[in-house]
Amino acid sequence: MEFADVARELLLVAPPDFVRERTARQRSVRKDDRALATRIGGLRKPAPAAWVVDLLAHEGALDEAVDLGPAIRRAQADADPDEIKRLRRQRSEVVAALAQAGADLASDAGHPVTPAALDQVRATIEAAMADEHAGAAVRSGLLVRPLESAGFDTVDLDGALADPDAVPDAWSGTDAEPIPITSARRSRKGRRASRPEPEPEQEPEPRVDPAAERRTAREAEAAARAGSRDADAALDTAEQDLEAAEGRRADLERQLAEASAAVERAEYARDQAEEASDRARDLLRAAQHHRRDVGR
Repeated sequence: MEFADVARELLLVAPPDFVRERTARQRSVRKDDRALATRIGGLRKPAPAAWVVDLLAHEGALDEAVDLGPAIRRAQADADPDEIKRLRRQRSEVVAALAQAGADLASDAGHPVTPAALDQVRATIEAAMADEHAGAAVRSGLLVRPLESAGFDTVDLDGALADPDAVPDAWSGTDAEPIPITSARRSRKGRRASRPEPEPEQEPEPRVDPAAERRTAREAEAAARAGSRDADAALDTAEQDLEAAEGRRADLERQLAEASAAVERAEYARDQAEEASDRARDLLRAAQHHRRDVGR
């Protein structure tokens, strides 16, 4: 099972329910794949706007918006005012329709989003149109935070994806290979530079002692193993604490249910006693009236 696939599934869970589902998935895979369980445990809860965008990506609803981006960028590069005006109008219509579709998906999932979150959804879709790398990001279904486009700058994707290495970026040219998103901005900035920076003078490489290098490697390996054991022990302790807390919560909920039932029984008994008391008073008053009448 690939981490990206698990992340895509979990990111479709509404943010209020995310932590519970993430914990359940982590525990279900831990016995078979500790490395995957560790990565699942580190998966960030998506921001509401990112969750909506991931819902749209899962439905395949973002393709038209992302595909519209290159046409808009070409029109801007050609300085074609009529085409720019037409495409901007089309962009506004597509963004509005997608924002409404995202709001409907969130409502259908039982967690409507706020107007502020929908504004972030619109900004994220516009960023996907403005930047090819952002387009690949929003299509991936791995978004954990909303995006924003600022002028002609590339969209900041740092920390935006649950698994950046799982998302191939847009093609940078006809003969080029896909550029990973993690390095896309550096590549683009390099292409935009007007002239190459002078290469720094290379210092002579220091001589390496093979024995010292092997010793350092062994020490690093031992430290890594110790760290892994400590992490496993901490995770075991955390799981035990979680199980204990869940058991305590179940006990308290049972005690609360029993106490509530006892209160209901007591209230019923009180009502019955009050009714009996009222009937007794009525009988007493009737007897007193009868006695007075007889005495006359």
